[in-house]
Amino acid sequence: MKQLLHTPEGVRDIYNAEFSRKLVIEDRIRSVQRSYGYSELQTPTFEFFDIFNKERGSVASREMYKFFDREGNTLVLRPDMTPPVARCAAKYYMDEPFPIRLSYLAGTYINHSSYQGRLKESTVQGAELIGDASCDADAEIIALTIGCLLKAGLRDFQVDIGQVDFFKGLVEEAGLDEETEEQLKALIEDKNFFGVEELVREQKLSDRLTEIFSRLPELFGSADLLRTAKEMAVSERTRAAVERLEDLYRILGYYGLSDYVSFDLGMLGKYKYYTGIIFRGVTFGTGEPIVSGGRYDGLMKQFGKDAPAVGFSISIDGLMSALSRQKIEIETPGTDCLLLYDGQKQEAAIERASALRRAGKNLQLLRKQDSTELQEYAAYARRNHLKEILYLSAEDDEIKSIQTEEGDL
Repeated sequence: MKQLLHTPEGVRDIYNAEFSRKLVIEDRIRSVQRSYGYSELQTPTFEFFDIFNKERGSVASREMYKFFDREGNTLVLRPDMTPPVARCAAKYYMDEPFPIRLSYLAGTYINHSSYQGRLKESTVQGAELIGDASCDADAEIIALTIGCLLKAGLRDFQVDIGQVDFFKGLVEEAGLDEETEEQLKALIEDKNFFGVEELVREQKLSDRLTEIFSRLPELFGSADLLRTAKEMAVSERTRAAVERLEDLYRILGYYGLSDYVSFDLGMLGKYKYYTGIIFRGVTFGTGEPIVSGGRYDGLMKQFGKDAPAVGFSISIDGLMSALSRQKIEIETPGTDCLLLYDGQKQEAAIERASALRRAGKNLQLLRKQDSTELQEYAAYARRNHLKEILYLSAEDDEIKSIQTEEGDL
């Protein structure tokens, strides 16, 4: 029988130097989250299907990995971390009147179509601020997002910010049904100018609303566009949405981070639970945003705790790809050396290795085989990025240092 050495489509192994870099990046992000006072939590890899059902507004059912337990309950591998965190917060912090700050590092599982060429298992790292409806909370989450990306080593990136309520206010004013709203939303998200114009004209709306909807896909850029958006406000809801973005930009200025943000009123998001600001982090070297986030003030109520919330999720896989393609080096701890010894020196070698490890050295301990030359051990050390071999020979009580060739590392 042929051995199965490869992985299924959409998943992959991560090992050696790449995995070391991944751990460093995750630790850097975790340190920033801690500095903002966020407590880490871990939720189960699989949950009841109802946690992610259509009403919650998460990933489409056909894209979830489903299976059954012994009682016949439908379970799914989590496709998204926001609903599990919301469930968790509602369960353990039901009576907490003050804001709750939670962070996570987890795997998510989405059964993308094979032609999309995207990973079906992804590592995400993010944070949720629950119980604070203010613009201050929006600003904190975006500042935390930017801080995490900077700490990870990224420099050239932008956080695009939208406002779901601006679009919702227009839909409300136009009296569009849910099906038309979803079609229009998809066209605007895809920046399909002609499709938007055609669909809007079919609705026989007022000239003003027709013009505003048609212009939505092009309403992106610097904070200057907020002035234009304010002039286009047709209701109290749309005006309030723009004013919220103005306040957000002002507060981000206090953080000294306004240069990292831009605005996109045609950004509406793939999850239905978003209710206010929505944002994504973009950089060159990746085909997809490396950050997604937003406000979801109605989701917590579905789990029994009526509380506003805002959060974000960083794609660690996307971030690593961007860092690699932008040639940004990530320094990893690695193994310092190989302690090689002849069989007669086993006791002395183990004692020396233990002392070096206590002193903070990372090392491999290996008994030398008589049939293997020192050059072969040197080649092994180079393959494994070990800069030095410490050799304890049977003929010598002193340990000998052998440098590996730096050029080959």
